[in-house]
Amino acid sequence: MASVHKYKRVENNLVLGIKSAARAAGRRALTLLKASGRVITQRYTVVVVPHSEKRVYNLQVTVFSLLCFVLIFIGMAGVFFFYGLSTSGTRRGLTDNDPRLNDAQASLDQLRDEIALLLRQSRGFQATLSNTLSTLGTDASGGNAGSAAGELSSFFDIRELSTGTLQEVTEVQQLAAYLSAAVEPLQELRTILDSQNTLLTEIPSIWPIKGGIGHISSFFGQNIHPFTGQYYIHKGIDLSTYRQGDPIVATADGQVVTVDSEQGGFGNYIIIRHKHGFYTRYAHLLSFRVTTGQRVQQGEIIGYIGNTGLSTGPHLHYEVHIGSDVVDPFKFITIRSNNSRNGL
Repeated sequence: MASVHKYKRVENNLVLGIKSAARAAGRRALTLLKASGRVITQRYTVVVVPHSEKRVYNLQVTVFSLLCFVLIFIGMAGVFFFYGLSTSGTRRGLTDNDPRLNDAQASLDQLRDEIALLLRQSRGFQATLSNTLSTLGTDASGGNAGSAAGELSSFFDIRELSTGTLQEVTEVQQLAAYLSAAVEPLQELRTILDSQNTLLTEIPSIWPIKGGIGHISSFFGQNIHPFTGQYYIHKGIDLSTYRQGDPIVATADGQVVTVDSEQGGFGNYIIIRHKHGFYTRYAHLLSFRVTTGQRVQQGEIIGYIGNTGLSTGPHLHYEVHIGSDVVDPFKFITIRSNNSRNGL
């Protein structure tokens, strides 16, 4: 029990000592605060005497206001210092990026040049397309084709009136819109050309000797008969290569209706029926390569040049009929003479 009472006394003494120390520290702190308050609130007078000495200015300040001014000055100095460091870092970054910026500017200048070249070429494309459509009988000023041409014209007008203020991106977008609109007239043009090409394969429009070789030794119309010496109407043209065996081709798609021989006249000859009322005759052949009823295509070999029948030498007698009328074959073989001489 004695030990317990002893510990209690020690504990009470310790608590009392702590309380006493705390009260003493509080009194000292309060005294210090009061002293600091008196110092901070103490007023000082600053006398400003101008050189003219006409009037003296008295400025009353406290320690507290001086401390506030110092803190504000330090804060502003810190802000300016931080801003200076940030600006310096930005300048260094711009200096490091300068080569890349120069490369980007060079690429942009090149892009502008390419866009300008593209616009000039588009002008030529517009003119060529309009002229082509007009030649083929398509109204370039109306319909879809006209709208495409109009879009390009308005695009060029806008660019000229803008005095260079129109951005490249806008120019490219407008040009792309025009090219997209130009697709339909080009498709129409292709349809027309395909139709024309189909028609040219259905009428006798190529040179009847393969490779476009030979020449016309006797034209259509009035001629002197080589055997009688009298004038007569030659109902075809004679084509000669000065030799036998050169291949003869069908001048249009069609069906063979006659493969026959005639002594004292056409000799070995072929008649082909084509669309649109056309017939063609190939006479004085050496031999045949087709049979009656066979369908042939333009440029297909049907026989070979010979000297059969009433003939003065190896040649091809070629005729073109429309219905019951005989027409000059030369008017038809010149339609695609260049193509036939280059390919068929």
